[in-house]
Amino acid sequence: MKIIFNEEKELDIVAVGRACIDLNATEYNRAMEETMTFTKYVGGSPANIAIGGAKLGLNTGFIGKISDDQHGRFIESYMSRVGVDTSHMIKDKVGRKVGLAFTEIKSPEACSILMYREEVADLYLEPAEINEAYIKKAKILLISGTALAKSPSREAVFKSIAYAKKHEIKIVFELDYRPYTWNSSEEVSTYYSIVAEASDIVIGTRDEYDMMENRKDEGNNEDTVAHLFQHQPELIIIKHGVEGSYAYSKTGKVFRGLAYKTKVLKTFGAGDSYASALLYALVKGMDVETALKYGSASASIVVSKHSSSEAMPTVDEIEILIKKNEMISV
Repeated sequence: MKIIFNEEKELDIVAVGRACIDLNATEYNRAMEETMTFTKYVGGSPANIAIGGAKLGLNTGFIGKISDDQHGRFIESYMSRVGVDTSHMIKDKVGRKVGLAFTEIKSPEACSILMYREEVADLYLEPAEINEAYIKKAKILLISGTALAKSPSREAVFKSIAYAKKHEIKIVFELDYRPYTWNSSEEVSTYYSIVAEASDIVIGTRDEYDMMENRKDEGNNEDTVAHLFQHQPELIIIKHGVEGSYAYSKTGKVFRGLAYKTKVLKTFGAGDSYASALLYALVKGMDVETALKYGSASASIVVSKHSSSEAMPTVDEIEILIKKNEMISV
C-alpha cells in the first residue's frame, strides 16, 4: 500500500508549531541536580521533524513563532543551515521567549525533561500569521499536538488545517502529547480528537492515543482505528516502544514494524526521528511496510546519540541499518 501525494507541490512538508531550545545534559548517569554542563540544540517536535526531513533530502518548511533574541536567531540560523525554509518563521515583537527543555540522562531507562513553557512565543502564533499561499505549496501539512494547548496557537492550527483541506493537501497529525500547558485531560481529548478526525495520517504512541480517548487504562488499537476510520484518516500509526509499531490502513490492511536493537543513550527524540523518516519514505513513493522500517531505523539511530535534531540521520545511515538487520534476520 502506498499513500498518494500531489507531485506538483514544491514543498514536501510544511510543519506548524513549536521550535525551542534543548539543553541536553553533557554528563551522563547523573541527576540534574548534580549536572553542571549542558549542550544546546534546536528542539521541539515539529521543528525536529522538519529538520529530520531536510537532512533526508526533502523540501521542508516551517511556520512558527520564535523569540526576537539570541535563542530565536540560533533556531532560525540552524534550521536554515540544514535546509529548512524559514521564510515563514515569525519573530515575536513583545518580548516573549522560546521554550527551554533541560534533559537529564541518568540511564537509558531513566531520562527526564524539565520544561520551561510559560508564555512562550510559539503558543502566540496568530491565525492571521498563517499564509494560505505558502501552505498551498506543500504535499503535507504537519501538525503537532502541543500547538493545540493554548490560544491563539490553537486557532492558527485550525486555520492551517482549513487551508490544507481547501487545497487538497495531506494533513499529518503527530500527537506529541506533553502534559505541560494543558488545563485538563478533557481539554486534551477534545482538541486531539477534532484534529485527528480531520487528518489523513495520524502518528502517536499507544499512551498518546489513550490521552486522546481520555482513558485511564490502556486502550485497544482496534477500537481506536475503528473510530478514526469513520472520519478522514486513511493511515493510522500506533507505536508500542520496544515492541515496534503498527500501521492500520482504511482498506483493512495491518502492517507491523519491528524496533531495531541499539545501544540506547536516551529515549527522547525517537518519535520525531521516526516521523521524519516515515514521512520521507511515504513521500518518495515507498509502501507503508517499508516506511515503517525507515521510521524504526531512524529512531534507533537517534536514541543512541546525544541530541535529537543534530542526530537526525541521512538516508544512507538508515538504509545501512535496515540492510544490516535484514542480513541478521535471514
